[in-house]
Amino acid sequence: MIVSGMIVGVALLFCLIRLAHNDERHHRMSLSMAQARIANAAIPFVPGPVEPAARFVFHGTPAAREQAIECLATAAIYEAGDDPRGQRAVMQVVLNRVRRPGYPRTVCGVVYQGAVPGGVCQFSFACDGSLTRRPETAGWTAARERARHALSGAVFGVVGTATHYHTDWVVPWWSASLDKIAKVSSHIFYRPRSSSESVSNQR
Repeated sequence: MIVSGMIVGVALLFCLIRLAHNDERHHRMSLSMAQARIANAAIPFVPGPVEPAARFVFHGTPAAREQAIECLATAAIYEAGDDPRGQRAVMQVVLNRVRRPGYPRTVCGVVYQGAVPGGVCQFSFACDGSLTRRPETAGWTAARERARHALSGAVFGVVGTATHYHTDWVVPWWSASLDKIAKVSSHIFYRPRSSSESVSNQR
């Protein structure tokens, strides 16, 4: 009976994951936050150590650097709030994307990719109205300082070469096509598989 119950439980988890993937493709959400967390927990992390990304050192004019700092800090604070580790993780994802084929070659280009009429934003805050609700100014100084460090070569090795992430209360359809490698606070991080080099969806 115990084995039978475990089999039924695993089958239910995979049904939840499949349902979430199908629903997201059709722009519907049928899983509760609790169900999504169960489904996400059922997906294992890839084995082995997570290799940190290479150092990213910004090369450009002082004006371009300040613009990149602002874009990186904005993404971090809107996506991760005032969580220092979460902010650094988001920044690392942005920088990882800058260096990968299929993404814009600038920090601001990555952050605001798809933020045009009829486009699909890669970072939800750029299109969901969040920018009209500017966070408290107290957190910006710290976020900008973390952005400066990231653009000067500081690496947040926890998320390795991750290019995607999502909160643990949703199950994006693309999550099954990537390697799950880390979790920072409520965000789960993924890196491309060798057969998924061209995957480029939200976050």
